[in-house]
Amino acid sequence: MRFYNEATKLNAILLFFFFTLVYTNSYSQYIFQTNTIPEKISLHGFTTVADVGEEKLNIQYVIKNYDSLNPTPLESDNEDLGFTQNYFWGKTSLENHSNVDLNYYLETARPITDRVELYVIDKKSGTILEFVSGDKMPIDKRAFDNRKTIFKLNIRPNAKLDLFFHLKSDGEVIKMPVILHSSDDFNKTESFEQFIFGIFYGILAIASIIYFFFFFALKERTFLYYSLYVFFVCFMQLSLDGYFYKYFDPSGGWLSQHCVLLFALVTLILLGKYSEVFLKIEQYNLQIYGLFYVTYLLSFILMVIIIFVPSMLVYCYPLANILGLFILVLIISSIIVLFREKATVDLFFVTGILFLIIGFVVFILNNFGLLPNIFLIQNSSKFGTGLEIIFLSLSMSNLIRNLKNEKTELNRLALVRLEEMNDLKSYFLSNISHELRTPLNAILNLIDSVSNDVIEENTINTCQIIKYSANSLLSSVNDILDFSKIEKNELKLEAKAFNPLRTLEHIKESVQLRINDKGLEFNFTKNGDFPSVVMGDEMRFSQIVNNVISNAIKFTSEGFINFDIEAQVIPDNKVRLIVSLSDSGIGIKKEKMDSIFDSFSQNSIDNKRKFGGLGLGLYIVKTLVDLQGGTIVMKSCPRKGTTCKITIDFEIVEQLKVDLVLAEPEVFDLEGKTILVVEDNSINQMVIRMITKKWMNTTVVFANNGQEGLDAFKTNTFDIVLMDLQMPIMDGYEATIAIRNGEVGLNYANIPIIAVTADVMESTKLRVAEIGMNDYLTKPIKKEALYKAIKELV
Repeated sequence: MRFYNEATKLNAILLFFFFTLVYTNSYSQYIFQTNTIPEKISLHGFTTVADVGEEKLNIQYVIKNYDSLNPTPLESDNEDLGFTQNYFWGKTSLENHSNVDLNYYLETARPITDRVELYVIDKKSGTILEFVSGDKMPIDKRAFDNRKTIFKLNIRPNAKLDLFFHLKSDGEVIKMPVILHSSDDFNKTESFEQFIFGIFYGILAIASIIYFFFFFALKERTFLYYSLYVFFVCFMQLSLDGYFYKYFDPSGGWLSQHCVLLFALVTLILLGKYSEVFLKIEQYNLQIYGLFYVTYLLSFILMVIIIFVPSMLVYCYPLANILGLFILVLIISSIIVLFREKATVDLFFVTGILFLIIGFVVFILNNFGLLPNIFLIQNSSKFGTGLEIIFLSLSMSNLIRNLKNEKTELNRLALVRLEEMNDLKSYFLSNISHELRTPLNAILNLIDSVSNDVIEENTINTCQIIKYSANSLLSSVNDILDFSKIEKNELKLEAKAFNPLRTLEHIKESVQLRINDKGLEFNFTKNGDFPSVVMGDEMRFSQIVNNVISNAIKFTSEGFINFDIEAQVIPDNKVRLIVSLSDSGIGIKKEKMDSIFDSFSQNSIDNKRKFGGLGLGLYIVKTLVDLQGGTIVMKSCPRKGTTCKITIDFEIVEQLKVDLVLAEPEVFDLEGKTILVVEDNSINQMVIRMITKKWMNTTVVFANNGQEGLDAFKTNTFDIVLMDLQMPIMDGYEATIAIRNGEVGLNYANIPIIAVTADVMESTKLRVAEIGMNDYLTKPIKKEALYKAIKELV
């Protein structure tokens, strides 16, 4: 019996020491085993912390007397030590039972903690390593260059380490996570946070900038308050996350230590100001309106205390939080008042404030350790703020719409009518030019074909007259279209190589017959050394000269027309082309000279009746000359004639490119290629059939709309597509998109497609390029241009 009692006592003692050992280890050390090397470890269950008040202790004293400091275990992985200026010491222990070196990143304290010291004590050797961090010191002096409080930790095989933490803040909440990250886990965490934070700060920056511009545009102060509020929210969050310290004030100076509090106070003032102005609370409740200003005053006083009474800083942090809460209460009260008064309250604004409240409530609960320390909860204020900014921005968009309606209501009808007239005019000009180009396409190509096939002189002369009349009509159509483009600011120049002398001589030859028919004397002279090839817009250059010389012919009944051209080589590998046109026509009155380049302008109404014309020629000429950086000077004397001098500079192209640029095909041979022509107009089909019938080794298949064009791929093999744009059932845009999406087979997804259309608007050209067409030809079609475009693509 005695032996049994002694044995029972011994077992009880052993059991007591066993549980004591286990209990002690659970709060004193973490052991790494060979088979379990975790990526991430929270050491809060193995860490204790002691509040030593304002007593400054050294590490040797703490090592010897730590247990006498009354340390308590950390109860969560995000322990809140409160708003305080006290010193705190923490301790945890690590043992490495594996046979490998372990490298971890130790994360502790918040980025805004003033000073954090880590002492690593090797129990076996007794060596002590000291690492220091915190936003009160320059970032280049920190143990690890990172916005967070991070220490690199090496744990050798079979090592036993004691880790002591020393924390100090200026009154802000001290939090003490103790987390070990492996290198991979640290990099993944950093990358993920940077991605999320990048989106968050991007939203804030965009909203702040956009609404700052709106303030300048609309002069509405609500936009200014909102823009500044978002700006300071951004900087407050940058301060909380340690980015302000890292990138704006890395010296660890006064501003980096106080930026969180200062930005927070400015933010709450701006939030209140923006809210009371946006909600117009002054109109509904003067008491709440007055309380807003009381809060602004208290916030300002608090900022003065922060700057001039640093000893009171410990009280400023909780007071700032209280003021922030009070601002939210005032905003909620304002919304309730507006609902009671049955005033309009923007639901986006209410939703934004709701998200802000939810975000900060979660953030505060996490600060007090009442919620788990996961990424979503840690950054709840960011998510809440981000969603708040999005919804408040939507509410500001509603405000923009309301302001626009209020400020434009008086002239809305007149503006709408003006816009309708402008749209109608643009549509009419574009549509009439489109409709006229279709028959002109047939006329010009048929006349070319007929004149080449006949030998009777009378028939040839008749064809020339028809061609001249058609070209005259085409010129008027082009003037109408160019006028529309100028009004829409869509007139663009193309840069292509051309022979300037040949171009001018072609113009001379084309107008000589008209001048001779009127019985006028025609003199053509050229001076200077003309380069073989220059770079510029040949069509627009020809249009300028043609319009001016056509005016000279039109307004000259007897006498002469002089056409003088000159080339002057100037520096920077350029040539200056000078075109002078003089006539003995009716001239222009002096009082009309100032408006001669205006649209729809002619010398007088009588002249319009007598000479005809749209009055757009010189207006378009002046615009084209200005676009090319040239000059145009007109001198005139009534009943004596007019002189016009045009000067434009062009870049000279090397001689080696001449043959390549000016070469024209002698034989039209596509070497067995098959063309699909998608065109709904039978006349245009006839024109293309007429052009291509003389091409060698060429097969042409026609489709009447986009759908027929897609169906044609089922039974035929094509090398290139000529696509009209405006067609019934399925237009050219839809058909092209279908082809590019592989709906007729992936092998045809990249087939060359050329737009062939009478629509020459710049917006159409851009749309054609966007959907993947390879080229763009306008009607009337020239056989050389069509062959060249096809040949280059196939």
